[in-house]
Amino acid sequence: MIFFKPAWLNHEDNKPIFSVDVHPKGNRFATGGQGGSGGRIVIWNVNPVINEAAESDPKIAKMLCQMDNHLACVNVVRWSNNGHFLASGSDDKLVMIWRLTSEGSSSIFGSSKVNVETWKCIHTLNSHNGDVLDLAWAPHDGWLASGSVDNSVIVWNAHKFPEKIAVLKNHTGMVKGVTWDPVGKYLASQSDDKSLRIWRTSDWNQQEVVTDPFQDCSATTHVLRCSWSPDGQYLVSAHAMNGGGPTAQIIEREGWKQDKDFVGHRKAVTCVRFNSNILKKPSQDSPKKSTQYCCCAIGSRDRSISVWLTSLKRPLVVIKDFFDDSVLDISWSSRGDFLLACSWDGTVGCVVFEQAEIGVPLSMEEKNALYERVYHKSLQSSWSLNFSSSQIVEDPELLSAIEEMNKKTEAITVDPPEIKEPPKAQDVCYESPNLNQSILVPVNKQVETRLSSGKRRITPMLLTTVPNSPNSNATPAVNSGSAQYFSVSDTFSISSPTKSQIVVEKRTEIQARPIVANDSKPVMYNVQGSDTVICKPPGTEINQLMCVDIPGDETITKLINIIDPVKLSAAPTVTKEAGTLKIQVSNNCHKISNSASLSKIEVCKAIEKKDHLWETFLGSTIRTIASNRKFVIACCEDFTINIYDIKTGARSLPPLLIEDVVSCMSLSQAGYLLVLTKTGLMYLWDLAKGSSILSRVSIRSLLFGRGTVNGCSLTTSNQPILTLNDGRAYSYSPNLQTWVQLSNPLDPVSRSAVSMVKRISGNLPLASLQRIMPPFRPTDSTLPSGVTLSFLENQITATNVLQSVTEYKHWLLVQVNHLLDKGPECRLKLILDDLLGPTHGSSKKRRLDSDIMGLSRRKLLEEILSIIKTKLPWQRLYKEYNEQLQCANEES
Repeated sequence: MIFFKPAWLNHEDNKPIFSVDVHPKGNRFATGGQGGSGGRIVIWNVNPVINEAAESDPKIAKMLCQMDNHLACVNVVRWSNNGHFLASGSDDKLVMIWRLTSEGSSSIFGSSKVNVETWKCIHTLNSHNGDVLDLAWAPHDGWLASGSVDNSVIVWNAHKFPEKIAVLKNHTGMVKGVTWDPVGKYLASQSDDKSLRIWRTSDWNQQEVVTDPFQDCSATTHVLRCSWSPDGQYLVSAHAMNGGGPTAQIIEREGWKQDKDFVGHRKAVTCVRFNSNILKKPSQDSPKKSTQYCCCAIGSRDRSISVWLTSLKRPLVVIKDFFDDSVLDISWSSRGDFLLACSWDGTVGCVVFEQAEIGVPLSMEEKNALYERVYHKSLQSSWSLNFSSSQIVEDPELLSAIEEMNKKTEAITVDPPEIKEPPKAQDVCYESPNLNQSILVPVNKQVETRLSSGKRRITPMLLTTVPNSPNSNATPAVNSGSAQYFSVSDTFSISSPTKSQIVVEKRTEIQARPIVANDSKPVMYNVQGSDTVICKPPGTEINQLMCVDIPGDETITKLINIIDPVKLSAAPTVTKEAGTLKIQVSNNCHKISNSASLSKIEVCKAIEKKDHLWETFLGSTIRTIASNRKFVIACCEDFTINIYDIKTGARSLPPLLIEDVVSCMSLSQAGYLLVLTKTGLMYLWDLAKGSSILSRVSIRSLLFGRGTVNGCSLTTSNQPILTLNDGRAYSYSPNLQTWVQLSNPLDPVSRSAVSMVKRISGNLPLASLQRIMPPFRPTDSTLPSGVTLSFLENQITATNVLQSVTEYKHWLLVQVNHLLDKGPECRLKLILDDLLGPTHGSSKKRRLDSDIMGLSRRKLLEEILSIIKTKLPWQRLYKEYNEQLQCANEES
């Protein structure tokens, strides 16, 4: 056997490849993952991968087709068993069905690459409410199963897309793997809820739930790709545990026994894939007899691949450190002579086997004879008959009962699809087209939905997560000739979650409203004070971060109070108080051609209508505008942010290009600009200095459950604050490089403390962010005192982030009173020591600070000691710290 990784086989910039699948004819394969600005599917020619002469021949094309239709990362690609269709699932919640057309070659827009073949999306399935993580075609190709982040499995009717056969919802966690029983009776799904469920295809009820092997799994993996053996006897799961070590659990069909597993990997098993052939080798005892077995490949987060035969107790081969990061998918050729594996490091590896190493595949006749013997029906004959009869019955006594059940469940059974033959591709040994010849370039398309009102609804790309660290050692190793595993150490690496939950969007049709013409009366927005910085055009209220309604061509107007004087002439001595300025934005105000028009920003005096100050033009539609006393900010549909001086209209900075349309932004008076894009990325710039503070900070980890973004703002210290519709609020700390929680009304600690603590009221920073939820049990007086103390400490840290002096002092005094009533004394002394200063400070930096947010530490200490003085049991503590405070005051 040989194994290698072609350097040319990758997506753009070695971005992660999440899935690989070999075509049933073995002449091409598909990869799915990330592309330039969204998801990418690439179909490759197999010949240059496994044939060195073909690889070096410039006339033989390596890449056959590239499809960038998915708006977010492609998690899985799967060929149908007859090879006519390719299915793909993505983070954009869609399943796409692709088919080869006879359109010939074409160039890829914005690239020098050429598509030798043309594959078109013929169906788009959009019933999932979350990322689609795995797909599997039924053996007869009449059904397609999809597993998703929304905890469900959908079984689609491949004959009548997008008709659904069944929706399976018993999982309570993200479904990360689906696989079919090769004889058509069961569908298996594996989920983050630490279970593997087996479903009957006759009535779509659960046959078995397997949980024991997964109970000790402390974390999860990006995928959980399980697989069923081609003889139907074994189901092998991903990410199980045995004795504290990661394994691939073997579940026997007979009685669903779970007493065997594949061991040796040092980290969690991510994917399992059986060779589709049942193999045989001559028996050592009698050459005329042969041993039948199956072959299974396993990929792990330890960057290694192991290949096992069910007839052997040890692996056939183990390839150590094959990749630089986690293995995400594996695929065998239909003949079983080679396998491909892909990784988060953006590479694809190939392992080629000799027949003597892996064995001889059974012929179709021998395979059908095995099915007849074990399951009492031939697969070949059942697939050629009515689809409802393709359910293979293992017990002949159940035949009559099953047939009766099938009559009653006609709603969930369909006939096999009638599939026309696609254009024949032969052996896919294409000559690369001459790149110098004239080729028609397709226009750049944008996937959008236009509503009857003239608006466009744009569905943006979602973000991916940070890959696993590659700095880990794999257990498997190859030992010249026969592969074996090293002994497993006592300490096992813990898998960490690699994919957080996202916002689940419920789309509803928006009531149509007439488009406002350019010459209509502008809508006036009276902005009270210059601190209010965002002006949203009519109809652009953001209901979901992940789906923003873009308005039509309308004129909008904003009023802003300007305190600084504005020069009205060239003479430096002639000045006049500016008062209120009017900023008017007109989209598509001047048409240049059928496909090009201009948008205008105009600034003039609000009172004196003829006092025109300046105007400027942009070549793209303006979607959001903000301003303060120094700048006017315009965010456009071409993903640019344009910054102008409000007095002169001169550009303060060149256009800033980001990856998507801005959904909300905030501009402080100091010139700090906070921007949040529809894709969930946050930027922060200091416009006065022309420098970047934060770049491409993802908010996706905050949008678990059903949280959606209400808005973003800046603190007095210019730290970003993000508020969600469920009451949660977060601030991003550049020093810690992470999000800091300010409010979570759903947190049990916060809800439990509602009836125990008197909250401060008024229009204060933290109070305005926090939403009060009713307590779980308001009359429960047995709540541990530590719960209230935990809540108070959360409040104090939040006020520090917001630099809210009044609230900090309030919560500090509440905490002191609570400690005086409930203890413990050590926590009270910690507060007193910190306020006392140099002698008792906990760190050098703090000892040098004489105040907290402008409050004198020793003044605070005096106020706290006056409270302690009134508590008789605490007189000893009062005397101790009062004496130290007097000494410290005398020394200073």
